Amino acid sequence: MSFQAYLDNIKAKTGKTPEDFHALAEKAGLMGPDLKATGLTSWLKSEFGLGHGHAMAIWAVFKDRGWVASKTGKTG
Repeated sequence: MSFQAYLDNIKAKTGKTPEDFHALAEKAGLMGPDLKATGLTSWLKSEFGLGHGHAMAIWAVFKDRGWVASKTGKTG
């Protein structure tokens, strides 16, 4: 399965895009310098019924877009 297929499946299941999840995570107070993959993926699993692989795909988008700190501690 391609990465885009993961994102397409997430949208089909939840009706939400990565941008939607980002806005919802901000509203839920999850976004901050200490947010780790476990915190986001646990929230995605419990609130939206995503499996681990799909939740990690959203985490990857958050990292790629600079919405969470990288290993160097910088956010975008």
